[in-house]
Amino acid sequence: MIHEVDEVLKGLLGGGALTGSDIDVSFEAPTRDWAARRNAPVVNAYLYDIREDVSRRQRGQVAVRDERNVVTKRRQPPRWFRLSYLVTAWTKTPQDEHRLLSAVLANLLPRELLSAEELPGSLGALGLSVPVNVAGVQTESRSLAEIWSALGGELKPSLDLVITAPFPAYPEYDAGPPVTEGAAVRVRGMDGDPPGDGERAHRPHQVAAARAAREDRR
Repeated sequence: MIHEVDEVLKGLLGGGALTGSDIDVSFEAPTRDWAARRNAPVVNAYLYDIREDVSRRQRGQVAVRDERNVVTKRRQPPRWFRLSYLVTAWTKTPQDEHRLLSAVLANLLPRELLSAEELPGSLGALGLSVPVNVAGVQTESRSLAEIWSALGGELKPSLDLVITAPFPAYPEYDAGPPVTEGAAVRVRGMDGDPPGDGERAHRPHQVAAARAAREDRR
């Protein structure tokens, strides 16, 4: 699931005004060694935090349907996880980095919600939309200063990007075949003997008709 979110994010970051440019999108940790190796403008999206959004957790079961809309399997509802990315721009001058961050922000702001049709693989197969939050109020337990300190680098201008994505729950359980007949009522004698040849299973509508006939005779 995470690699599919990376695939979508790469298209979002490199789209818009950056389409066709020589700007690369990297998901590596922006450490000092990484910064020393780069030799071209780069937009870096470092995944620094993964945690479940427990407010979205659901109970019960979800029906899985085939092309005929018949329920074939059942599974638990998907679990939602917040993927937090530290988005930075890397060029030779701060001014160019600011311009690059502005272009990235312009690409992300209109995309507050990604439809299922835009999502690849198993992520799109769930048929759920994915919310995107950029440069919002930081709610994660780690501060940006702590992240940069752990990376061994200096603090840089960055965008905090959070994509809340569903993760399919396993296993799936086979569902029974659809019910094609109504319930049946079998009548026995007062002494508990099994019904004779003339006493067969009665359908609910037959029982109701017999009861109505008796009431009419009263």
